[in-house]
Formats: sequence, structure tokens, C-alpha cells
Amino acid sequence: MAVGGAIVFLLVAGVWIAVTQSSAQPAQTVKSVASTRHHATEAATGPLQVTSVTPAAHSTGVSGVAPIKIQFSAPLAAGSPLPSVRPDIAGSWQGAGTTSLEFVPTVGFKQSAHVTVRIPGGAMGMRSTGGGLLGATMKVHFKVGTFQTARLDQLLAQLGYLPLTWTASSGQTVPAATDAAGQLAAAYSPPQGQFTWKSGYPRELRRFWRSGGTAGLVLKGAVMKFEADHGLTMDGVAGPEVWSDLLKAVAANDANKDGYTYAIASEANPETLTIWHDGQVVLHTMANTGIPASPTTVGTAPVYLKYYKQIMRGKNPDGSKYADLVYYVSYFRAGEAVHYFLRGSYGSPQSLGCVELPMSEAQKAWPYLTYGSLVTVEPGSLTPSTSPTDPTT
Repeated sequence: MAVGGAIVFLLVAGVWIAVTQSSAQPAQTVKSVASTRHHATEAATGPLQVTSVTPAAHSTGVSGVAPIKIQFSAPLAAGSPLPSVRPDIAGSWQGAGTTSLEFVPTVGFKQSAHVTVRIPGGAMGMRSTGGGLLGATMKVHFKVGTFQTARLDQLLAQLGYLPLTWTASSGQTVPAATDAAGQLAAAYSPPQGQFTWKSGYPRELRRFWRSGGTAGLVLKGAVMKFEADHGLTMDGVAGPEVWSDLLKAVAANDANKDGYTYAIASEANPETLTIWHDGQVVLHTMANTGIPASPTTVGTAPVYLKYYKQIMRGKNPDGSKYADLVYYVSYFRAGEAVHYFLRGSYGSPQSLGCVELPMSEAQKAWPYLTYGSLVTVEPGSLTPSTSPTDPTT
């Protein structure tokens, strides 16, 4: 009986403990949920914070058409003040009521623009849905980059101003010609690709190509030709006006109508002038370059001035003055031009620095030697020892 009583007591005690533990567990869970809700409420009603800004403060070389993104610690309240952007450009803020705001420009900032993003804080500043305020006004500064020469090369090749073609690499996104925003984005960040030389041109021309660089004469000549075609100042430098007209030309598929020309005046024996146009030799003729007292500069330069006819004036080596009527004049360097001049023979140094041709050959050469066409004076056995050399080529 004693043993039986003990067993009954233990069973009763076990039931009591089990019931006690079972009833205590929900109380602990309720307390935990309440604590979590309390902390969540504190976060929602606490101060609003900016967690990130893109582009980051003091960034340089930023794309002028990239959106500006601001991330906050909590969703923004309806009617909360919005950030402002300077310079003031067309665009819109998106993402109101969320934790992320994004300013999407309609056109974009100008190249090299200094941009300030002002995020208002304080009592009248930005606030969250829980009423939390941004403690103080923040200002983020960054600088827009410039259009890349690599994209200039690509577009000029596309429009036929270069003796090369360009093909995008596999997987690269190339904007449509009429996609203005896409073309601007590509100007800041060009797609990758490869250039290929068009066939038929001499190897000498390749020395003047600098893919992605502004130092190459092929690019300078191409820019000069584009400037001449579009009524711009012909300096061979792709400034804002060149870029603006270039993007318009791409959208309109306004390609180079004159093709690409390259010329070599050789001072071998005999002296000759050879002109390549669109990869074909269109003229090979006897020519005269400068005498030792007034030699032609050895090197390469683009055509920058043209006349159908002109009276050339100057001084002969003996000091006497001359005033000669010449035709089909294409200047490629100060005082040096390809043109017609009457001589008893051609093929040897006889001029005062120019490249002289017979009348019929000068007439053929003149239309091909358009603005920006490169002319190389190549040294040979008849090059005077006094001839200067252009150090840039």
C-alpha cells in the first residue's frame, strides 16, 4: 500500500509539472513577439537616415545620363520634400513612398559639369512614413566626365569618315541610331569592339591611326572633314559642337558622301604623287617638290584650305618677288600645297616647297583632295639635305 501511494503521488506530481511547463511556454512567446514589435516601432519612428548615394560623393568621370540613386533607412512619407539637383536639368524623381529615390534625367548633364545633390533635412526636411525626420541637410558633389574618343572613332567609322570599319564584340549592346539617350550613354561608356582596315590602302597610312587616342592624324583629318561638311570651324578637335552634330548625323544616317582619300608625294627618282580613294589608286603622276633653297617639309598633314585658282605671291631664293597664277590648289601645310604649275618637265625638285603637277593631273587630283585628306611627303633619293621634317609624324 505504501509503494502504491508513492506511485500515485509521483504521477500526480508529474502531471502538475507538465501542465505548469505547458502553460508557461505561450507566455514566453507572447513576451518575445511584443518585444520585437516594440523594437520595430522604435525603428519606424526613429530618425530617417541616408544609407547610400550613387554616384558617390566626390566621384569624377560620371556619365551625364546615369540616374542618381538615394537609399534611405525607411520608406518615405507621402508629401515628403524631394532632393534637388544643380545644375537644374529636365528629369523626374521616381520611387516616392519607398526606401529608394531615383532621379532620371531626360537629356543629361553637360560634359564636365559639377553636380550638387541637396537632400533636405531638419524640421522641414525629408521624413519617413513613421514620422522620422532626416536630421540635417546633406549635399553630395560629383563631376560629370567627357565623351570618349573611342566612341568618336566608332561613330566616324560608321559614317564613312575613316578608312576602317568597326564591329561590336559579342554580347555588347550598341544603341540604335535614333536612340538619343542610348547614344549619349555610349558616348560616356563606349561598347567594346574591333576596327578593321578597309582593303587597298598603303601600309604607310596605318602609322597615323591611334585607336581611342586623339594624337592620330587619321582621326584629326576625319574630324576636319566632318567639320567642313557641317559648316563648323575646321580645327580637327571634337568639341561640343562637333559631338552635337555628329550625334544628329548618326540619327539621320547622314554619312560622308565624298569617300576617303590619302596621298603620298614621293621624293624618289623620279618624284611622283599617288592618290588612293576608297582603297583604289585613282592617280599616279610625275610631280615636283621643293628645291634645296626652299624644300618641302617631310611628313604628313591634312588638307585645310582649297582654291580653284589663286595668285601665289612670295620671294624667290634670290630675293626677287613672284606672283604666279596657279590652279587646283589644296594646301596641306602653311605655304605648301598640291597644285598645277607650268614646267618644262616633272619628276624632280623644282618648286618653292609645293607639290607641282601638270594641268590635267592637277585637275584630277583636286576633287579627291577634300578637306582633311592626309598628304604624306615621303623622303627619297631626291630629298634635299636641307629638307625639314615634321616632328609630329
